[in-house]
Amino acid sequence: MTDELSETFDEKQASVLIGTAEKMIEIWNRLSPEKQAALLARFGTQKNALAALVTTQLVAPVKAE
Repeated sequence: MTDELSETFDEKQASVLIGTAEKMIEIWNRLSPEKQAALLARFGTQKNALAALVTTQLVAPVKAE
């Protein structure tokens, strides 16, 4: 039985994880202080608020250009 916590990321997985973290930071920094405060009030932590934002972006319908 493999312990999931002891598994390591391969290079592709690490790259995706880093890219996601960078995107989360970029999104947070573009928000107004008021929006940041509202998200913190709703989700409790910056981590939770950013996760909600990223999830929303991932499941949003593709916009026609």
